[in-house]
Amino acid sequence: MDNTEAAFEADVELDGAALQRQRAQRISRRGERAAQSSKSAIATSASHDREAGYEEADGPGELSPLLPSRKDDDGGEGKSPWAAGMDDFSDLPWYRRPHILWILFPFLLMALGFGGSIAPRINLILEMVCRQYISERQAAEPGFTMAPVDFSNGDNDQCRIPEVQSRVSIFMLWASLLGGILSALTAPKLGALSDRYGRKPIIIFTSVGTVLSEIITLFAALYPETFPVNFLLVGFALDGLFGSFIVSMAIANSYAADCTPPQLRNVAFGYFHGCLFTGLAIGPIIAGYLVEWTGQIAIVFVVLLAVHLFFILFIALACPESLTKSRQRTARDRHAADLAKLGPTSDWISWARHNSLLGPLKILYPTGPHSTPALRWNLVVLAAVDTIAFGVAMGSMTMVLMYTNYRLGWKTFESARFMSIVNTARVLCLVVALPLVTRLVRGKIDPKKRNTGCDTFDMSVIRVALFFDTLGYLGYTLARRGDLFIMSGVVAALGGIGSPTLQSALTKHVPAEQTGQLLGAMGLLHALARVVAPTVFNAIYSATVGKHTSTVFVCLTSTFGLAFVLSWLIRPHVYPDPGDMDDSTGEESTIASDAPRNGGADIPIVSSIVAAFGAILAFIGLRSQQ
Repeated sequence: MDNTEAAFEADVELDGAALQRQRAQRISRRGERAAQSSKSAIATSASHDREAGYEEADGPGELSPLLPSRKDDDGGEGKSPWAAGMDDFSDLPWYRRPHILWILFPFLLMALGFGGSIAPRINLILEMVCRQYISERQAAEPGFTMAPVDFSNGDNDQCRIPEVQSRVSIFMLWASLLGGILSALTAPKLGALSDRYGRKPIIIFTSVGTVLSEIITLFAALYPETFPVNFLLVGFALDGLFGSFIVSMAIANSYAADCTPPQLRNVAFGYFHGCLFTGLAIGPIIAGYLVEWTGQIAIVFVVLLAVHLFFILFIALACPESLTKSRQRTARDRHAADLAKLGPTSDWISWARHNSLLGPLKILYPTGPHSTPALRWNLVVLAAVDTIAFGVAMGSMTMVLMYTNYRLGWKTFESARFMSIVNTARVLCLVVALPLVTRLVRGKIDPKKRNTGCDTFDMSVIRVALFFDTLGYLGYTLARRGDLFIMSGVVAALGGIGSPTLQSALTKHVPAEQTGQLLGAMGLLHALARVVAPTVFNAIYSATVGKHTSTVFVCLTSTFGLAFVLSWLIRPHVYPDPGDMDDSTGEESTIASDAPRNGGADIPIVSSIVAAFGAILAFIGLRSQQ
């Protein structure tokens, strides 16, 4: 601390009364300390401040916490907080330095197992529900006859009836409710914990929950004739209680954000999404061959369990932590200060306020000294668009498989082929097109460059992605043949570049030490969307199957269209920086005050989009009635 106080003394001599006030505040809290004014002490203090995440701002004598500096002591370009944080690892050997590749490849392996298990899991649930339906009908109607369910990868065409489809839809609704509600409770807390204690422990914790869930599914696959189908809901509950894949993805993105400059985070997040969709593309093919060679669907879940165990061991033993101890301490100090502001939690009102379900969402509406209305507006709009897009994706995941099984007669092979084609197209967009376009538009990235918030390129990518998503789901609504349905899926896959860009844009609006907290809050919104969207869309499908079966895709298209319209309300170049505030008036400076005018200029465009979108929906409604 002596060296730190020496730096403040030196700055006092240079900057005068402004820093005298700061020195007086520090003295009142900690007492007078001996001052040293040597140049080496100043350099040591500056290094210490950078390690803790503090840089000097433009304003004379003003310290801005956890924000990019404009100039260093020599008058040159100062380092961004991200670059300063990565300097802490420069002296370590390569195997102890955090890098996106440490977690990217094991994540790919886990995604392959996850993708390979989706279709077998849905088919297993379908067959077990069908078995239960037949048993109940035979018990209620002694003369009722129906072919028994063949669990050895049989066709089971007798299960392709609206009654069984409706029951499966209701079962998946309950599964989504259990997993989603529990995940909503745990996701934000786990995200914030990752800021305070590191990414690795939280990633391992969420994977343990997935392992427990897969063990239950494995027993169901081994003994399908006697295993109670409702017990599978316990597996969904355990998965949600430990955070599920929502938290795993959020913490993986947080790890990537720790290792990647802000200008390239959309590409880094795109790689993780590319891994996920690579698993969804190739995993079903691998799973299909495993089932064909062995004749047992349980082999898929055995392999998946082994993959998850390997993932846990690799992260625990080989993967280096991406957060320095100093940043973890900074996050813990901030958390302690926030708790102190809340006051004692002895009474139930204070306890309820502290543990409110929606409390973590306050990070989306910051009220600190460097926050502005434009910053809050962008965070809310970006979060809304991301949540809507995620909700539609979650709500349509099982809908597509069930719809094609009923309408097109697709079985496991056809469903696997569809998922492989669509997700291959999505992977190519994420790992080839998005990095290439980003490099062409942004050029070579300087890691020391300060954060400028969501730029025009980010907004363009988001809007284009949502447009293709809407167009693809419109194709789902109108397609009556398998090849047209696959083509619509490929069009929708082009929208895969939207999700990583949305999450990357969100991280540009908060300081570095709050990345996990922000993505944890988004995990809460994703968990709520995981509850609401499948509940609504499963209920719609259950009520309309066999009558107006494509109604659910009309609703999915409309929801994506809403997200597309909202994306035009995002404002460029908004970020938490004291340079955005006029020190004398406390008002927003040019960047922040221009944002409302830029947003207002988009109003005629938004109106035109709404009108065109309304016409499209009217056409869909007329076509669906035919």
